Parts: sequence; structure tokens; C-alpha cells
Amino acid sequence: MRLTSEQRLELESAISVGYDRSVSSRCRIVLLRGEGKSAAEVARLMGTTRPTVYTWVSRYQDGGLAGLEDLKSTGRPRSVSEQARARIVALTKTTPPAWTGLTHWSSQEMAKYLKQHEGIEVSHNFVAELWREHGLKPHRQGTFKISRDPEFATKVADIVGLYLDPPTGAVVLSIDEKTQVQALQRTQPLLPISFGTTEKRTHDYLRHGTTNLFAALDILTGTVIGRCLPRRRTSEFLTFMDKVVAEYPDAPQIHVIVDNLSTHSGNDVDTWLKDHSNVHFHFTPTGSSWINQIETWFGIITRQSIRRGSFASLAHLIRHINDYINHWNEDASPFAWTATADDILDKVALLDRDYRKLVANNQQ
Repeated sequence: MRLTSEQRLELESAISVGYDRSVSSRCRIVLLRGEGKSAAEVARLMGTTRPTVYTWVSRYQDGGLAGLEDLKSTGRPRSVSEQARARIVALTKTTPPAWTGLTHWSSQEMAKYLKQHEGIEVSHNFVAELWREHGLKPHRQGTFKISRDPEFATKVADIVGLYLDPPTGAVVLSIDEKTQVQALQRTQPLLPISFGTTEKRTHDYLRHGTTNLFAALDILTGTVIGRCLPRRRTSEFLTFMDKVVAEYPDAPQIHVIVDNLSTHSGNDVDTWLKDHSNVHFHFTPTGSSWINQIETWFGIITRQSIRRGSFASLAHLIRHINDYINHWNEDASPFAWTATADDILDKVALLDRDYRKLVANNQQ
């Protein structure tokens, strides 16, 4: 038998919404048959017989999810049936129909859609409560990117090895640029925090230009070297590298973790590296700058220092950034990196598998 992506979602959701063990087992039987397994394989995996497998597959084909329920139930039924709950959970995991113009479900829109198109009449409060029960948050969205770098595993092992077991006596630096940092000045002073009220700022602002923050994080000490420059080119990058290297005049080896930006490679960079034989570049996999620890620090300075600031000039912004770096270095400590290369590779493999499965289902 073949299952549509919607049928798979409905069956998987039925397993998660609290059906009793017998109905959950029947859903798994149908899912396994839908994956192309023989009745004998399914029977062996589920600890049952082939006639039982045929029975429940046939019941599902005739009656859908309702066909997997017992014909007679005991006890008082729930006000909203398990089948309806499973349908709501399944719909939540799908994108709303294109004709709605919606990008994601809200509890109000879900309740309205259920009443008009599914014959399920529930309140939006019930929908919201069901979502909370199952950890569903349609209003939230994360991001992901799967690297297609053919040397992904090798580069991950190389960089994680520097984090978890750096060479004795060597300096390990995580380097990148935070580009186009804006000097925004609010048109009116901030209203300070008070009892029962948050700090408030005007929505409008004046622009006073941008700068590019070059930063190097020492992964062994947590200290940061930073410099703001007007442009981000190879020449500025190498100017910053001169500043960084000067901070470690006696280091026998300096390992630098950088991303694959074009300004980090090329003839000028190769020449610079020949003149600094103790410096070694380690490039992150394509599309995987998240493995570079300086990105974590950029997130911290953005939240703690830049985003809520009001700067009367570009020079004001640059002084502010330098002050923050000095403050950070007063009691800096390294980030605790715990993920091994195998941990990362396993997680990425799982994400890639789920992504390919989703693409395959959408193509059916």
C-alpha cells in the first residue's frame, strides 16, 4: 500500500496524542506497510501475525483512522475525540492551504478552518491547549542550513579537534567580521525602566553611517581582540591579522579558524601566510559558520551592547564597541565547547535524513 504525506502525518500524530497502546500499535502497522515492508516483516517487528496485519491495513483503507479504533469503547468518551485531536495535530504540522494566504497556523485560524472544512468544531482555546500539550509552536520559526561541502566531515573534525584538544603551547583564534554595524541615534531620549514598565525607545532614528567590526576570540582564554574598520576587504582583513599576530609575538603556532569568505583567501592572503609561517588557517565547512565560536560572541555583543544603543555619531559607536571589548576582557572566560565531531556529524545526518524525507513526501 502507498500512503500520502498527509496520511503519514495523521498516523504519526495519532501515535503522539494519547491513544491507547492498541490503537498506536495499529497505526505503526499501517505506517510500516506504507514504507513498503511485507506483512511478514511487519508482523515480526510488531510481534503479531500476518492476518492481524492484513486486518488493520484493510480496516484503515476502508475507514481511515477511525477504522483502527475498537468498535466498542468503554468509559465516558472525551468531549473531543481522539481522532479529531490527531487530525488537529496533523494539520498543525502542515503548511496551511495556499488559498488561505497564510504562512502558518494561529489557534484562531485553525479553529475556523476545522469548523468550515473538517467538520470539527472546537474553540481556539482548545486548539492552543492541545498545542501546549504536544509542544507545538506554529508561531515560532527557527533556521537551518545543511552544508553540501564534500569535505564537511574532515573540516568539522579539524576544527572541533582544536576546540577540545588544542596543540600544546599553540594559540587558537576564532576570527570573523560583523559587517555593516549601524550607528543609529534615537530621535528622543530613552525612557528608563521603572516599576511595572520596561525601558522604552522611539521607533524612529537617525543614521550616522556604518562600521565593520573585525574580532578574534582566543578560545583558551576567552579574550577578544577587536578593531572597527570602514570597509571589509582582503586588505582590511590582513591589516587586522597584523594587529592580532602582534599580540602573540612569542607564540610558536597560531591556529586561526575562519569562514570561506573570499576576503580570507587569495594571492594576497597566501603571500601574507608565507611571511607568517607560524600562522595556520582552518576553514569552516561551506555554509557552516555556526561552528566558528566568534559567531557566539557576536551574538552576545549585539544583545548586550549594540542593539539597544543610541549613538550620536559613528565615532561614538566605535568608542562604545571598544569600551565593551575592554569590559569583556576584564574577566573573560572561554566558552565551554562540549560537542564532539561525532555528535555534530550524527545530528547533521539526522537533519539531512529528515529533510530528504520531507522533500520526498512533498513530491508525491
